[in-house]
Amino acid sequence: MANSSNSDVIVIGAGVVGCSLAYHLAGANARVTVFDKGGICAGMSARSGALVRMHYTFAPEVELAWKSLGYFSNWGEMIGGECGFVRTGFALVVGGENTARIRRNVAMMKQIGVEVELCDAAQLRSMDHCLNIDDIALAAYEPQSGYADPVATTNSLAEAAERRQVRFRLNTQVEKTLVEGGRAAGVRMANGAEFSGGAVCIAAGPWADALLAPLGVQIGIKPERAQVAFFHRSPALSHLSYIDCISGSYFRPHGAGLTLAGLGEWRPATEPDPDNFREANDREFIEEVGRRLAHRIPALQDAPYARGHAGVYDVSPDSRAVLGKVPGIDGLFVAAGFSGTGFKTSPAVGAAMAELILKGRSSIVDISPFAFERILNRCLIRTESEYVIGTGFGHSL
Repeated sequence: MANSSNSDVIVIGAGVVGCSLAYHLAGANARVTVFDKGGICAGMSARSGALVRMHYTFAPEVELAWKSLGYFSNWGEMIGGECGFVRTGFALVVGGENTARIRRNVAMMKQIGVEVELCDAAQLRSMDHCLNIDDIALAAYEPQSGYADPVATTNSLAEAAERRQVRFRLNTQVEKTLVEGGRAAGVRMANGAEFSGGAVCIAAGPWADALLAPLGVQIGIKPERAQVAFFHRSPALSHLSYIDCISGSYFRPHGAGLTLAGLGEWRPATEPDPDNFREANDREFIEEVGRRLAHRIPALQDAPYARGHAGVYDVSPDSRAVLGKVPGIDGLFVAAGFSGTGFKTSPAVGAAMAELILKGRSSIVDISPFAFERILNRCLIRTESEYVIGTGFGHSL
């Protein structure tokens, strides 16, 4: 192998998860090189809706999000720089068909340590006076949650990683992972250059399966084009951040004068090419997400559209991340398939994956339930308390 450089760990992907992983690996004195075919935060990370919330139906995901909240809340002290975290409060709202589920999920979250309260529609309305509560049966309210700036978050993680001597090789496409004697030994670039490494982690979002396929294994990632739109809002009108299980949407404030609203794959379509897809909003999407937003906040009826964009989710077969070793190849790891939930968990995912790669197990959060083997064995993650969600939300919770 042409040993252009030698690293303890090579990370493929400079999105928010790859940069978090690199930062945490270097904090344990590993020599790290990050490769990306584009720049830092060039993929879905920059297009994230960037909610920071704890509500999931699968306890390990709750724990990853809860541990990550500690980072977002103390970003300057823990990472340095800015992540743009704004604490708005967050509520997940449900109709009658989901009341038993939300009760179980809130009880589970409380056991983990999340600050969350179950409230009825009237109690929620007392906190958010602009809300239409006519079809709300119950809500789960998180006072500590909100949103962050995905680009600032990723860039500050990359800068912190560079301060720890992480090397970034950008606009450099990895063609394949090199394997010697059943162990990952480095990577080969599209231009033929080779770089050696003691371990390799693929954190390449919707491109992950293309890197895994030559090794005879794949997650089964389905690329999904997801859109968010920003609507003008009077600065005098404030509201919480929400997931609305009734209409099937999510929305949050964005600064003083905008509201972001999003859906997942709201209309089934041909799988997008993550290198070539329509980044602008569809006109029909703007109309539909605006309608769902106005149903929940009537004051935003006819709110002017400001701007918007699309990105490509890396959706796994059970809409949960795949974190851990790649079966059959020592020293090869993957962190992909986040299905639209990667941003809010990225700090803890980076810390847990770094422990797994360097020590053989993770202690910050036990991520073994996310292991690759579940995909190969078709033991997909399902919970009894997954919500029935309105059409077009795009993924499970």
